[in-house]
Amino acid sequence: MGEASASPASPATHLYGGQAVVEGVMMRGQDHWAVAVREPAGDIYVESHDVDSIAARQKIWRAPFFRGILVLGQSLRIGIRALMIASNHATDDDEELTSTQIGVALTIALVAFVVIFVLGPTTLFVWLQDRVEAHGVLVNVAEGVFRVGLFVGYLWVLGRTKDIHRVFEYHGAEHKTIAAHEHQDELVAERIDRYPKEHVRCGTNFLIIVMVITVFVFSLFGTPGLVWRLLSRVIAIPIIAGLAYEALRLGARFPNSVWMRALMRPGIWLQKITTQEPDAGQIAVAVASFREVLRREADAPSPERPS
Repeated sequence: MGEASASPASPATHLYGGQAVVEGVMMRGQDHWAVAVREPAGDIYVESHDVDSIAARQKIWRAPFFRGILVLGQSLRIGIRALMIASNHATDDDEELTSTQIGVALTIALVAFVVIFVLGPTTLFVWLQDRVEAHGVLVNVAEGVFRVGLFVGYLWVLGRTKDIHRVFEYHGAEHKTIAAHEHQDELVAERIDRYPKEHVRCGTNFLIIVMVITVFVFSLFGTPGLVWRLLSRVIAIPIIAGLAYEALRLGARFPNSVWMRALMRPGIWLQKITTQEPDAGQIAVAVASFREVLRREADAPSPERPS
């Protein structure tokens, strides 16, 4: 992560993560996740659940590369539930959104993301390649650079809107809270606010690493015709996700490595857009969510303390 005010006394037992939602924060541990939402009346609503992972039952999903694909799927599923909970508690509307409604909306958003940021640039550069004499490798590199620029521009425009800017503030609160815990600091606003709003394990880092890895992975498929090139982009998505997750884990495991710091740096820069400084109330919401995950972990049975 960025520079903090203190050094961690010892590594955390688990690597915690989270997600900003509408007027709230979802926090996730190894086996539990929680979401806290600031309701219109000012109270903080907290809800928590177990992480139902097939990795506990099938060893292959704990192996490198495969675990990245699993985590991506789990994150999408938990993220949908957290967004549904937040949407139903952050507004005064009497009509609650269903998981189906939110699922359809997110599916449309995911398809649009793939079309705009994966298939769109590919189609554009196939068209350009047919008109300009260029080596296949250069075409793939140019496509990758264009894709990254398009993605950064999209995030910048999105962050200029009032509602998304507030979500980005909760994103900063999530990072600061996790950083304070990792440095074994007290989970109170005045202590938490000392830590940077950027974090090395952020999903923004994951996305920018994905964008970079696409250049190398897509190059392996060469420069076939448009249809096969589009299919190769879709087929490569789980491969890229698995590789990006392992890169992210390495960055968190070896934060002082020159190579890892260089790999993580673009994502840290991008978080200047996707995270904003939170206020004390937003930090309180992040703390409520995180404390609930810690409580669930403390109450969970273990081999040393059977239920």
